[in-house]
Amino acid sequence: MYTRAFLSTTERKCLVGKIEVQESAFPFHDWNERINFECYGPNAQARVLDEEGKIINIVNNYSKISYNFGPTLLSWMEEHEPSTYKGILEADIESMTRFNGHGSAMAQVYNHIIMPLANSRDKETQIIWGIQDFEYRYKRKPEGMWLAETAVDLESLDLMAKHGIRYTLLAPRQAKRFRKEGETEWQDGINTRKSYFINLPSGRKMNLFFYDGDRSQEIAFKGLLSDGEKFAAHLTSSFDESDKESQLVHVATDGESYGHHHSYGEMALAYCLRKIETTEDIELTNYGQYLDINPPVHEAEIHEDSSWSCVHGVDRWKADCGCSTGGHPDWNQKWRTGLRESLNWLRDQLSEAYEAEMQKFETDPWELRDKYIEVLLDRSKSSVDRFISKNVKRIPIDQKEKTHLLRLLELQRQSLLMFTSCGWFFDELSGIETVQILQYADRAIQLAESEAKIGLEKEFSKRLGTAFSNIEAYGSGKDIYERHVRSGRLTLTNIGLHYAVNSLFADNPAMLSVLNYDCESEIYKRYEAGIQKLALGKTKVVSKVTQSEKVFWFVIVYLGQHQLFGSSSNKLDDESFDKVAKDIRNEFNKGNLSKTIDIIRANFKSKNFSFFDMFRDEQNKLLDTVLQESIGQAEASYRRIYERNYNLLNVMKNSGLHIPLALQRNIEGVVQSELKKVFLNDKLDMNKLESIVRDAIKWNVSVNNIILNPLVNSKLISMLNEFIEKPEDESLIGDIRKSIVLMRSIGLESNFKKIQNLTFNLIRGYDPFMQDKIYLIEDLAKELNLNPDGIRENGK
Repeated sequence: MYTRAFLSTTERKCLVGKIEVQESAFPFHDWNERINFECYGPNAQARVLDEEGKIINIVNNYSKISYNFGPTLLSWMEEHEPSTYKGILEADIESMTRFNGHGSAMAQVYNHIIMPLANSRDKETQIIWGIQDFEYRYKRKPEGMWLAETAVDLESLDLMAKHGIRYTLLAPRQAKRFRKEGETEWQDGINTRKSYFINLPSGRKMNLFFYDGDRSQEIAFKGLLSDGEKFAAHLTSSFDESDKESQLVHVATDGESYGHHHSYGEMALAYCLRKIETTEDIELTNYGQYLDINPPVHEAEIHEDSSWSCVHGVDRWKADCGCSTGGHPDWNQKWRTGLRESLNWLRDQLSEAYEAEMQKFETDPWELRDKYIEVLLDRSKSSVDRFISKNVKRIPIDQKEKTHLLRLLELQRQSLLMFTSCGWFFDELSGIETVQILQYADRAIQLAESEAKIGLEKEFSKRLGTAFSNIEAYGSGKDIYERHVRSGRLTLTNIGLHYAVNSLFADNPAMLSVLNYDCESEIYKRYEAGIQKLALGKTKVVSKVTQSEKVFWFVIVYLGQHQLFGSSSNKLDDESFDKVAKDIRNEFNKGNLSKTIDIIRANFKSKNFSFFDMFRDEQNKLLDTVLQESIGQAEASYRRIYERNYNLLNVMKNSGLHIPLALQRNIEGVVQSELKKVFLNDKLDMNKLESIVRDAIKWNVSVNNIILNPLVNSKLISMLNEFIEKPEDESLIGDIRKSIVLMRSIGLESNFKKIQNLTFNLIRGYDPFMQDKIYLIEDLAKELNLNPDGIRENGK
């Protein structure tokens, strides 16, 4: 008998390959970062507590469950959260040891499209790309594949089987009927405790598992994750005692349930799995191992075009079926039809253009698209050259043709991305998810205009006019597209002007990267006049994605605070640029900014560029740079006021008199500033820290956890790593312990998980060089709520 749990994940990625700041995720930069902190990371390092609430084990939940992550999310983790990424990959390796060679990670159709609504070509590409991405990361072939929203049809299953996928997971209501092999009578519904096979039109077969729907709902929506003991009991009581054959109890939930939707859900899961492992007559398994031990003896039939999150099949992604998030019961989703039909039309137009242009390269356009995943996984020049030489029949091709080829393939990638399922899932046409897929569509249109010389934007916009927002002010899809997507279309010139702004404050301004673009100036000059700055030059911008490049002349004037003015031109030559640059520089040096801007407008005819044209992250970067001096001045002013009034404030405090709010805020600003400085210094000054903490306690200061938490954690982790390198310096451990005590004394509820992990590993792992220092590590462990004896006991 068996039990297991299942995680799936969502993915969020912006058009330029980088995620811009998302204010709703504050205090984190974006929702990927926030959910990683609350869920993905904690499940890779889940705490197990003893009866006294002390940590006795830190476990990788993923190693004991079946799970999948989308390629987009994994690529983000690889860059931004490498420790979580490493934990996810290591979990699969560990699970192979645990489950007799069967890894628990499952592949996913590439960018989470609703497969039954896709055409055959797109279905196959989604499967091929999903498999290739999986093999690249996990270094093995996938056995299972997750279908987005479990949306299924026979063709998708057949194509998965064609490419070597052994199994997938569906919701119980997606089963039409089943029968035991050799029997003729069918039974309606499904027994979720059994595995199944389905006969496919090609003669192939696919193995199917149908998860326990009721228990999955209990976990996701009914508070079962508040108690790991109840969670385990709920699963282990799900077996049918009258059935003497092997049974599989399994549930499927969004991965975000375990820590994001339900705080400490990862700890409940860890406890539940530990409890199950020690329960007699029940064994933890995964799908691959279960199939080997118990090959299915039941045949199933499915309801085609069905899913787990729409009781109407797959209408949630094409019609006003009634499925919604429930936040606005008066809204409708009629817009889904217009959006789907518009994108289908666009896909077909893009396909025709792509096929026509690809004829120049004498190669199968769709086979080449399938293989384009090789470039998506490695965009280095050598990888791209290898891809072209291996797959393009008409070679050699020059750089212009190579860029043309890559841009055509990128057009097709965008045409797949524009069908990402979240664009239809929620209630409103103007939501960020729907705007995002319209951005993918617009990028595909932009590429079609440049590479196939066809205009699709006008007709696409017109078709979107049949989809209407529930918010009257937003109008139709046409209005949303033109106002929020088309107006912000990305160009190499736009990237170049972002480079120009960054260069104003850079140490090496002639060569910078902006998002997925490299910018290098052949000519670069920068001048300063007080707070005002001028930069101008000749720059080449190169896309890391398509190798597209553009050379242009630019000028940018920074006037102070957020005020800047810039423009560019691709019609100057070096001689005329030198003359214009001299005129601009002369007027700038005179302080005649009005004349400076007049010359720029007269000679640089491209769209003017200002702070409000910048990406959000670039806006924040500029403001942070500009405000640093003012912040320093403000902090110095706070310090002067504090010192000048210290004795008076002391008298008021000791006499029980009320300190004016303005002065109390001033005190808090001084303490906060001093704490930041202490933890930003190369060496932690404990005497200074103790003095600041005494002041904080004395004046009843409320510290800002959001600002201080990352600084404190970063400093303490670096100190512990320094001790590991130099264990003879015992004072480091004492200073770490003392810092933790001091921070807690002033209400800094710092998240010490990373230093807990490091300390846990020092206790769990045997290092002869640390043997005579283990008592120091144990003292630190106790301060971090770790139970050293329990850790060693669980490590046996």
